[in-house]
Amino acid sequence: MSEVTIISPFPIEASAAEAQAAIREEFAFFGDWSERYQYLIDLGRKLPDLPEEWKTEEHRLLGCQSMVWIVVEGDAERLTFHAISDSAIVSGLIYLALRVYSGRSATEIVASPADYIADIGLAKHLSPTRSNGLASLLAFIREQAQRRL
Repeated sequence: MSEVTIISPFPIEASAAEAQAAIREEFAFFGDWSERYQYLIDLGRKLPDLPEEWKTEEHRLLGCQSMVWIVVEGDAERLTFHAISDSAIVSGLIYLALRVYSGRSATEIVASPADYIADIGLAKHLSPTRSNGLASLLAFIREQAQRRL
């Protein structure tokens, strides 16, 4: 990988648990799912774009219908994930996952199930292909953390 520096906006909160609590609070503000989908799209727009040289098959996340590229940097003390999708809603889902897990230790990542997904009702409102893609993203993050323990 060439020397490319992306400034990650994550972590925002001090812990994965605090990030999940903040996500729950934010989604509670919205009255319906059309507003929540719009919020997801807005969050996805906040992701820094990846350099073109990272948008390769090597960095492509399999299991997603949309194109998703993810790059991991770091070690057991701190893992930083950089990711983006060609789909606006999927980029929003990526934003939420990175908010919870990027910039955390491998131990914290492995010890923090993605409870926010069920808590905000996301699991019930995603298409099967998006649910599968989200599951692939979360599995990739956990696998990368597990490898570094």
